[in-house]
Amino acid sequence: MSGRTDTGADARADSGAGTQPVPGADAQPEPRPDTLRGDCANCFGLCCVALPFAASADFAADKPAGTPCGNLAADFRCGIHERLRDRGYSGCTVYDCFGAGQKVSQVTFGGRDWRRDRDTAQRMFAAFPVVRQLHELLAYLTEVLALEPARRLHDEARRLLAETERLTFLSPEELTALDLDAHRRVVGDLLSRAGELARSGVPGALGRKKNRRGADLMGARLKGADLRGASLRGAYLIAADLTGADLREADLLGADLRDARLAGADLTGALFLTQPQLNAARGDARTVLPERLDRPGHWTATS
Repeated sequence: MSGRTDTGADARADSGAGTQPVPGADAQPEPRPDTLRGDCANCFGLCCVALPFAASADFAADKPAGTPCGNLAADFRCGIHERLRDRGYSGCTVYDCFGAGQKVSQVTFGGRDWRRDRDTAQRMFAAFPVVRQLHELLAYLTEVLALEPARRLHDEARRLLAETERLTFLSPEELTALDLDAHRRVVGDLLSRAGELARSGVPGALGRKKNRRGADLMGARLKGADLRGASLRGAYLIAADLTGADLREADLLGADLRDARLAGADLTGALFLTQPQLNAARGDARTVLPERLDRPGHWTATS
């Protein structure tokens, strides 16, 4: 687990070459929204073991990949879960595996935990980040199906959703051999088209003025800014002041919102915004969120 929130989805989705359709993909059921959120009770603490993190403002200590965090209890629960921020582990509070932890623990490995033998551990730790990325793509594709302006893309989105879901059921060896770059490029192309269709109803949204894709906006003063329908894909908004900003229908796929001030901002209909992005930001009770996302517990009642 790195100190930075995993916000590279835009770059990951757009990298690599094309893929061939997976046989039988159309027969796969669409994943339920609740399966795309972490369920720690059914996971073997994979994010606390498989991923590395470095001592920083987000983590109180160094931990190499494949080594259990010192706070991981025998029952795979976090021993300081309720005090993570106070103990210097705010990076843990912004992470979400998108349900990959329980998928790898209970499905890929059939309930066999990594403490049983070294071989299981290494294979599980290698498969986990692959499934995590696939589940993140599932979340984005599921969102596309809820975008009425992108209805013309819904059949294509369903096929890709089924294909991606099928990939999550591959064996550990197949998962680690998977060409994720190739698959991400195909999904990324669809997400780009869906985002443009969804923003097209906002006057001026597709013009150059509101194209801030990949922009360096760290610490930018954007208080009350009109960013409705803007493309902020992959933008660096670290510590940016977005107090009271209009971010309705803005495309935030992969935007880095660490410590961004969102007090009173309106994120109604924000595209491809994830829970980890919100968890990394600073908002308050006045911040308007998409219905599918939760208000982070550490946000203040007022600015």
